[in-house]
Amino acid sequence: MISIKDFTDINYVIDSGVGIITINRPDRYNALRGRTVDELLAAFKYAWVDQEIGAVILTGAGEKAFCTGGDQKERATTGNYGETETGMFEIESLHKIIRAIPKPVIAAVNGFAIGGGHVLHVLADLSIASTNAKFGQVGPRVGSFDAGFGSAYLARVVGEKRAREIWFLCEQYDAETAERWGLVNKVVTPENLMSASMEWAKKVAALSPTAIKTLKHSFNADSDHIIGIQSLAFDVLDLYTKSDESKEGGAAFNEKRAPDYSKFRKN
Repeated sequence: MISIKDFTDINYVIDSGVGIITINRPDRYNALRGRTVDELLAAFKYAWVDQEIGAVILTGAGEKAFCTGGDQKERATTGNYGETETGMFEIESLHKIIRAIPKPVIAAVNGFAIGGGHVLHVLADLSIASTNAKFGQVGPRVGSFDAGFGSAYLARVVGEKRAREIWFLCEQYDAETAERWGLVNKVVTPENLMSASMEWAKKVAALSPTAIKTLKHSFNADSDHIIGIQSLAFDVLDLYTKSDESKEGGAAFNEKRAPDYSKFRKN
């Protein structure tokens, strides 16, 4: 496991019983490459076992983006998302640990929460958004999808119709809309985002850890069957990303043009 001192893609600090994990790739809109996911997994594990920590905040460096999902430039350059410890892009494991860690995870959403970044905030136990936050999905446009927690659990959060709208239209939604839909808990100004997130995290950390842990697992139990759906979905995604159809989406994104999926449409 990567040591904290060797983190390059994220920052991890502890403040007043709160573990703060910051995706630190602002030049790439905090997009995820393999190394980033490995470091996020390590940070969540460190927070899990640290008895000083009662809650975790997940955020992104800078004001432009919380996280914009998989790094499409890296994918176009290397054919995948870059080197990892295991040789696997372990985004599925990251999704699982956010749910499994027995401490509430608060997403502090600054700027874009798009694609895989949108999934991360949805999986968090609580989400606080800055007024400049933007939410949405891009998978079907760039040759990807999340047919696990990113869609099935999203429907639990905002309802079937809204979840389908988010995935089928690939549009962006502002923080006010996200709050109205129940996609986030609270909206604050950008300068108050971290203070508001810390306020909630410290409140959680002051409560009974056994009660909080049990409640989190109870909330999760009703949707834990999605883990099986997710495993199947990622098996399909692995095959799909090797297809010409998926590669067209990635190429179009990097070439800054509209994708042409017409030749892949079949009855």
